[in-house]
Amino acid sequence: MSDRGTERAGRPSRAPHGARAWRNAVFAVFFLSGLSMASWVARIPAVRDFTDLSTQGVGLVILSMSIGSIVGLVVAPLVLARWGTRIGETAMLGTVSVGLVLIGLGGSVVPSVPLVVIGLVLFGFGNGAVDVMMNVDGAMAEKEIGKTLMPLMHAFFSFGTVAGAGLAVVASAIDLAVIWHLGAVAVLIAVAVGIAVRFVPRDSSDSVAQQRADASAPRRPWRERVRESLSVWADPGLLLIGAIMLSMSFAEGSANDWIALAAVDGHGYDQTTGAMVFTVFTISMTVARVLGGPVLDRFGRVAVLRVLSATGVVGLGLFIFGTEPWMIVIGTALWAVGCSLGFPVGMSAAADHPHRSAARVSAVAIIGYCAFLAGPPLLGFLGEHYGLLNALLVLMGLMVVAGLLAPAAREHSRRLG
Repeated sequence: MSDRGTERAGRPSRAPHGARAWRNAVFAVFFLSGLSMASWVARIPAVRDFTDLSTQGVGLVILSMSIGSIVGLVVAPLVLARWGTRIGETAMLGTVSVGLVLIGLGGSVVPSVPLVVIGLVLFGFGNGAVDVMMNVDGAMAEKEIGKTLMPLMHAFFSFGTVAGAGLAVVASAIDLAVIWHLGAVAVLIAVAVGIAVRFVPRDSSDSVAQQRADASAPRRPWRERVRESLSVWADPGLLLIGAIMLSMSFAEGSANDWIALAAVDGHGYDQTTGAMVFTVFTISMTVARVLGGPVLDRFGRVAVLRVLSATGVVGLGLFIFGTEPWMIVIGTALWAVGCSLGFPVGMSAAADHPHRSAARVSAVAIIGYCAFLAGPPLLGFLGEHYGLLNALLVLMGLMVVAGLLAPAAREHSRRLG
């Protein structure tokens, strides 16, 4: 039997109906989170015009969402320990829905920057918290089924952003007020998550089989579960997994915010070309995540992470130093592929542990999402002083770090073998 077959031995070869329903519910939560994010981002110009905000003002308003997101990331483990993912995901996406409605009211009914800010704080808080929860939920479902699914789950987030952007284009084309657009999305999210979470186990921090075995056992006090959740931060191996995620998430998040501008300001292309470059990045990222699961199951995490690290370095090199359009396009695609699986692989690696899987996933999710939030502003600061293309050299270094640390993500069964 091959190494991959050995490491999968003893795990389900076919997902039972309940586990498949759980998996599909997680797909839905990822999709809804992506839908909410794209819906807001696509209507920023309309909100800006209605509230008469300056460019700097828009930046400060968006900062309120980032602050809310950071608080959500910190609070998520506490909510998980107290109520579990089913209630947590429902409450947090409900908070996102309320935030969207307030943004719509302040951005298209009564011009009110404070109301938009309050809405964005709630929106950011809900999405920050649900980001942790859905990754915990997804990692546990993946572990139950016995197949690598996290890359596909993150692809569903991308599908959600595409759907959100498409709906926003239609709303803008028919001159639909922001309140009606975001209000409709808010209702859709609130209803859909209420339906989806019915298929999530009561507390998906444990596997379905373990929950059945412990059904008659009293649940531990939530304060004890919080202490357990915090204790995983002392695990050096887990922090190395977090470092892999931080490195690749930094490269991914920075691309989302800066790649179009780097194409325009750094290479001298027009804005349309810059948008096309960003499109190449998003499509390449989504395709890589759709295909990533079977590749990981075939070759293992360490080998795939090393290849992706090298791919990302080559792609960034072509993008930074390339002088021809084809070099920029190929570099962009390779950059996207290189950082595409860092976050989902980190989730799977954190969950691949006999004890405290949910707490471990929650911890590395916080590390990864902090990179998404802090990375782009730091790159902007470096770009201001050294040029945006030169600032991207930091990403090359981080991709090298991710490749060197790849053994930290090795499958648990391979470590034992």
